[in-house]
Amino acid sequence: MAPSTLQTPSSQAARLNGSLVAPRRARFSLRLSERKVLLYAADVTAICLALLIILATRFGLPMGWPTIAAQPVWFGLLVGLWSVAAPLLNAYDLRAAARVGSGVSRIAAVSLVVAAVYLSIPYITPALHTSRLTAAGFIALMTALPSIGRFAYARLLVQPTFRHRVLVVGAGWAGRSLVEAVRTHADTEYDLVGLIDDDAARQGDAIDGLAVLGTSQDLTRLAEEHDVSEVIIAITRNETMAGSLVAALMDCRERGIQVTLMQAIYERLTGRVPVEHAAKNLHLVLPADRDLNRVYLLVKRVLDLVIGLAGTVLTAILFPVVALALRLEGSGPILYRQARVGQGGRPFVLFKFRTMVPDAEANGPQWAEVEDRRVTRVGHLLRLLHLDEVPQAINLLRGEMSFVGPRPERPEFVDRLASEIPFYRARHAMRPGVTGWAQVNYRYGRSAGDALMKLQYDLYYIKHCSPFLDTLILVRTLGLVLTLRNR
Repeated sequence: MAPSTLQTPSSQAARLNGSLVAPRRARFSLRLSERKVLLYAADVTAICLALLIILATRFGLPMGWPTIAAQPVWFGLLVGLWSVAAPLLNAYDLRAAARVGSGVSRIAAVSLVVAAVYLSIPYITPALHTSRLTAAGFIALMTALPSIGRFAYARLLVQPTFRHRVLVVGAGWAGRSLVEAVRTHADTEYDLVGLIDDDAARQGDAIDGLAVLGTSQDLTRLAEEHDVSEVIIAITRNETMAGSLVAALMDCRERGIQVTLMQAIYERLTGRVPVEHAAKNLHLVLPADRDLNRVYLLVKRVLDLVIGLAGTVLTAILFPVVALALRLEGSGPILYRQARVGQGGRPFVLFKFRTMVPDAEANGPQWAEVEDRRVTRVGHLLRLLHLDEVPQAINLLRGEMSFVGPRPERPEFVDRLASEIPFYRARHAMRPGVTGWAQVNYRYGRSAGDALMKLQYDLYYIKHCSPFLDTLILVRTLGLVLTLRNR
């Protein structure tokens, strides 16, 4: 498109007046990333202040920078422990932080964990543990100061003054999905002003309670009138954008208004890839320009072998106990073998301890149910304790599975789901996992609708897999196992 076609009357008038565009009013709105940085900075300041206060009151050290400069290891270790524990324990979930109860309780839990670990490390930390009063004071301050910061955030920074004001371009499926995601995950961070759509039939309508304010011709004016700081493009097929919309978006960008694609915001808010929004755009689903680090893959495989060896030993220990329990309950095999689809679409045999009656699928494959009558009493206990999954250690050793990855599906379901759900086979780009991003974020799959939701999580993992994300999944999986949830 020629540069002249991107100029609207307002931008042309601004150039005639000798400047590119009129300056926008100063705003106090905070983006999601800015809020997380602010919370992290407040937390680090609070825990360092807690340590400084204890060192000053109990050991007589100077209260301030001289002590930090003299003992950088003490403070560096404390900040390092916090930087690992807080994200893993989901301390920067903005939805939780925006509410006093959940925000304060979550950060208090992180503080207790970090304080306990810090006190248990000898030699490279100050001798806080030598005095019960000192240790108790440190724990109290470590808990109180970050909690005060979270209380202040929940009371002050969720006010409308600090919210990110947004116009959504597109009132169709993608726009509706984005509005739902914002209201579900970031209702105190985003202030949705309204929708823009060029469909004449939608003018004046309210989509999920949000008004359609005008067309692309009105975009620049509406953005200025409503003091919008971001415009989000939620159009299912980006290639059909009209020239007038492109021109309006460029004009908004010139005026300092952020212009963002819907899928980026959707992924950030939900941890899922919006496959229905992707249409035929494969680059929105798979990281075409990203090569997975070979060191990361090597370390991942070594950890799979270690976990596989440990799991095989545990399987051998559990086998006689499980065999006796299943025999007392009735006949049937101890191990359950089932065909699954692995990396590259290759089938393999998955191993589990049997939890259902022997003829559970006499009428053909079927989805599991909430209260599945095919599950035996012993099987219910095995599922509750997550012990039925232990024999998959064999699959880890054979290289058919990884401990973390998309959960493998049955061939009968894959053929059907691939014909119904866009990009379903993209989940076969990686080794399937014993646990995964979908497993720690969504319930047990019981329908094609559940399969679609879990696919969105699986594709997010494929696009963003990293050592940190793997660790986060492992921590959340451990939490699910210890609390006997997610089955």
